[in-house]
Amino acid sequence: MNVVVRRLDHVQICVPIGAEDEARAFYTDVLSFVEIEKPDALKANGGLWYKVGNVELHIGVENRKGYRSNGHPAFEVENVEAVCGYLEDNGVVTYDEKAILGAVRFSFRDPFNNRIEFLEKRQ
Repeated sequence: MNVVVRRLDHVQICVPIGAEDEARAFYTDVLSFVEIEKPDALKANGGLWYKVGNVELHIGVENRKGYRSNGHPAFEVENVEAVCGYLEDNGVVTYDEKAILGAVRFSFRDPFNNRIEFLEKRQ
């Protein structure tokens, strides 16, 4: 049997237990991601869900003491340089990423130390 993958459905990152309001302030207010309602069966677990383009970003909660992963979602954006400048103007520290053919990209850490990459594909 071949596994047929249709598309990426969602990416999950985590924030500390009880930090949903701070996560909402960053992901909704700074990044302008659109929050969507979690299924009733999962609401007791905490966390938030967002619709980002044609995928979902699920933000779970967990003990994050001392955690710094390089795992990350990468979102394709328009006008990557302007987006980078906007984040920097809002106090977000950005990091240049190694150049790869066909993409301009940078990364940053959210307030919970999750690594996020934004990129713009170019020919």
